[in-house]
Amino acid sequence: MESADGQRGRDSGSQRRSPLDVIMSQIRRKRTSSDRKPLGRLLSWTSDRTGIPEDGPTESREERGRSSAVAEGSESERDVGWGRVRVFLQRLGKKADSRSLSLAHCDLTATDLLELATLLPFLLQLEEVDVSWNELIGGCLKGLTSHLQHVRGIRALRLCSCRLGADDITALGEALECMPLLEILDLSWNSGVGAGGLQGLLGKLQPPLSELYLMACQLTAADATALGGMVSALDRLCVLDVSCNPQLTQEVDEGGFRELSSSLSQAASLTRLRLQACGLTADSLDALSGSLRCLPSVQELDLSCNKSLAGGLDRLTLHLAHLTHLESLDLHLCCLTHTDLEALIQVLPALTALTELDVSSNKSVGIMVHSLVSSLPLTQMRHLPLNSCSLNKESFTALALAVPYLRSVDVSWCKVVGGHLALLLDALQPSVITELRLSSCELTSDDLHHLAAVCRRGCLSSLRVLDLAYNGSVGDDGWSALFAAGGLGSLEDLDLSLRPQTSTSCSVWLPALLCALPQLPALTRLAVQRWTISSQDRQRLNHALRNRSILLEWDPPNEGKALSLKATNQERPEERCPEE
Repeated sequence: MESADGQRGRDSGSQRRSPLDVIMSQIRRKRTSSDRKPLGRLLSWTSDRTGIPEDGPTESREERGRSSAVAEGSESERDVGWGRVRVFLQRLGKKADSRSLSLAHCDLTATDLLELATLLPFLLQLEEVDVSWNELIGGCLKGLTSHLQHVRGIRALRLCSCRLGADDITALGEALECMPLLEILDLSWNSGVGAGGLQGLLGKLQPPLSELYLMACQLTAADATALGGMVSALDRLCVLDVSCNPQLTQEVDEGGFRELSSSLSQAASLTRLRLQACGLTADSLDALSGSLRCLPSVQELDLSCNKSLAGGLDRLTLHLAHLTHLESLDLHLCCLTHTDLEALIQVLPALTALTELDVSSNKSVGIMVHSLVSSLPLTQMRHLPLNSCSLNKESFTALALAVPYLRSVDVSWCKVVGGHLALLLDALQPSVITELRLSSCELTSDDLHHLAAVCRRGCLSSLRVLDLAYNGSVGDDGWSALFAAGGLGSLEDLDLSLRPQTSTSCSVWLPALLCALPQLPALTRLAVQRWTISSQDRQRLNHALRNRSILLEWDPPNEGKALSLKATNQERPEERCPEE
């Protein structure tokens, strides 16, 4: 608030005008508004940008004033709304992003969901929504879906593990017409989607949908029929993942999975088909094989963890040759028989685009590795895991033929590796391999010394994952030699854990690890469970990691649970199949 003296000073100043001021004021009064217009454009950049004269009739100035007030009010409302969005997300430990809304693992409640719905009008540019792993919102999804008309540009919607029920799926189906651009829909880990719940989406999915994920939804044979109807209407569908639905393939002869398989023949754009742990049998493969000739674009086929298809793989392999673009074939943990492998080996030469083949956790593979490797397009192979395959010395030697081309080597749970690791390591090409998994291989100290020599030569400079867990037979000198070698600058994940119910001191080699940590700038996870450590050494390790974002998995004193000093993500339900 101005003082009276200041006001009087300005008033007296305006009264004592110079003769020049009087003359200029008379000239201004005589000029028309059109005469002043160019001067207005010179003095006002805004007026020039909008094409509005600096001076004009009184009526137009009033109109401009009203429109400006409306615009300012609207802008103010948007600012306030965005502020509410930021406060809401900050409360949940998330950062505001106008295009992506990621609220997974936030323990959202029904009240939070309703508040989120009121914020959607301020997120008009939203393209991705992820509210997965919030089990408390099950049964309340309509509170959110009824407001989705405000964000019609959504392209990805993820609702994994939210305990959705049939009513939630129905509400979602009713809202799908408000999302005409939706390309990705993930409803995995919601058991309520199965047993008829999927009917709420029948005829509601929009044509642009390209990826559909329904893992572990307890889908039944009846759901397979409904899913078949959806697939036939989605001509742009590229990814279909219905893994971990063991009841999906029941009643093959009465429809269900056979109808789904038949519908797949119309999904000409399909590139990834995942049927892991779906209870596939030889009859299921019979129903599926007829559609393969109509799916030339398939690049990934996952049939893993289906133990009941053992002995019937030849019903599928006869048609695999039609998948000329197939890059990845997963058959791990399928109890493959010698006959199954022979049928597979016969078709492999026709799969000229293949880069990944997973036949791990199939014991019969151990005696057929040489024939398997000989039939593969080795120069383009990148992944050939053979963990839990009962390898013998001959098969281990045959694997060395493929190793120079692989990006990932996994021979875990193969005891023959112990004492013979040099054979595999000497076949590695420098700076090619990114994953080396040697868990439970009965490695010796000599194996670790050889691994250290390979590191010093720079052959593992691109390695990101090194799994040496469950190798308690390695001596302290072996661990120390590995850490002192260097050459692991790209390493992100290192696992040195011991077997459960075991315990050994790490005091001898821990100093070497502490010295190596500065040379491991990319490390994000270090697992050293069941190694015992003194309180002083524990403090030294904590000090070495104090400014590092590393997930440390260690057993606290007198406890059997792993300690996570800094966990970056919550664990999801176990997705891997149990070992054979």
